[in-house]
Amino acid sequence: MSTGIVLIIDDEEKLRTLLVRIIRLEGFAVLEAENLKAAGRLLEKEDIDVVLCDVKLPDGNGVDFVRDIKTRYPSIESILLTAYGNIADGVRAMKNGAFDYITKGDDNDKIIPLLARAFEKVQLQKRVEQLERQVGQRYTFEGILGDSPLIKESIALARKVAPTEATVLLLGETGTGKEVFAQAIHHASKRTSKPFMALNCSAFGRELLESELFGHKAGSFTGATKDKKGLIEEANLGTLFLDEIGEMHIDLQAKLLRVLETGEFIKIGDTKPTRVNVRIIAATNRDLQAEANEGKFREDLYYRLNVFMISLPPLRNRKKDIPAIAEYYLRFFALKSDQHIDGMSDEFLEHLQQHEWKGNIRELKNIIERAVILADGPLLTVENLPSELQVASFRTNGPLSAFDMASVEKLHIQRVLNHTKGNKTEAARLLNIGLTTLYRKIDEYHLSHEV
Repeated sequence: MSTGIVLIIDDEEKLRTLLVRIIRLEGFAVLEAENLKAAGRLLEKEDIDVVLCDVKLPDGNGVDFVRDIKTRYPSIESILLTAYGNIADGVRAMKNGAFDYITKGDDNDKIIPLLARAFEKVQLQKRVEQLERQVGQRYTFEGILGDSPLIKESIALARKVAPTEATVLLLGETGTGKEVFAQAIHHASKRTSKPFMALNCSAFGRELLESELFGHKAGSFTGATKDKKGLIEEANLGTLFLDEIGEMHIDLQAKLLRVLETGEFIKIGDTKPTRVNVRIIAATNRDLQAEANEGKFREDLYYRLNVFMISLPPLRNRKKDIPAIAEYYLRFFALKSDQHIDGMSDEFLEHLQQHEWKGNIRELKNIIERAVILADGPLLTVENLPSELQVASFRTNGPLSAFDMASVEKLHIQRVLNHTKGNKTEAARLLNIGLTTLYRKIDEYHLSHEV
């Protein structure tokens, strides 16, 4: 068993001594505390993985202490021990974040297996956190994946504009990485230590978008019980990224234009302006010039946004970058799910290269995540792809028969059922179909959930 640090909190010295002896034999380092105060000091000083804690202690209750541990040290797992188990305490313990709740004496044989599982969860969480830190490093130009001429040209333009204060307009289809570029520009600018705020303008209606963007004063409308800062104010001295700017209501475009021209705006319900110093990076998949000509977008705002324009290429125009991007997401999702996957088969990569990628990098990311979930060997294979990508090779080799389509669908549904261990509700969610449809397919193909 891997080594780790376990903290035992119990005021019964004999029980602590017994637990220490047993747990150390399993390869763990063990620390002891007779009360919660002593335990708190050890938690501050030591890199503890798992806490084994009595419920009844001289200076407090272990069930409540678990909540404090989860608040201050989210990666630590806690197992509660009680002399007299009851359902209410057990439920409250789990709600507070306990890994498990067991009864002393009756469940002694469960302690070591429980510790092993809790420690595995801690190690996985640490690996995920490490990976997320690496993902954070992706928000630099060095972290943008790809070596094709088109993406290198876009990166070169972004590098040039990053140190300036110029407003930037990013053009590209959905999923081409516009927010990644915006993050990279921000981190390469003089504002890198200041806030980066992002808002998708298509995600809100007019009134809610105005409140989210500009903020409001208490009492300005029903439900406005207190003052609220908008994202423009939150991003003061930093960068505000406005995705899907073409979806912004034309009335709000006038308020944004004032920010760009004067550095001030008026909150909803306020009478005096608020001043800000914020850099705007906007993005859209629309032709704003055409929309401005048709009166659907303010022409003056378009010219203020289009100080420096960068076009991001769709994935279908940079297919040589697909293997590198797929490999990155393979490593990310394999580590996140604690799976050992060495790579992708040649046929798997060939299918990726043939696909048109209308959803661009976002679509590729989702497909790799799905493939990792379904993988049952050291390589991602064609069988791990969605049916529409599996069918692609049949189309290139000749007409597709009804039998081929049915075979691909049957295989895919069976693999998802195996992955969910027969949980049909979860299988329907992963397959993105209705539960009734799934039951019909199971009956039609005579499927089961056994591997």
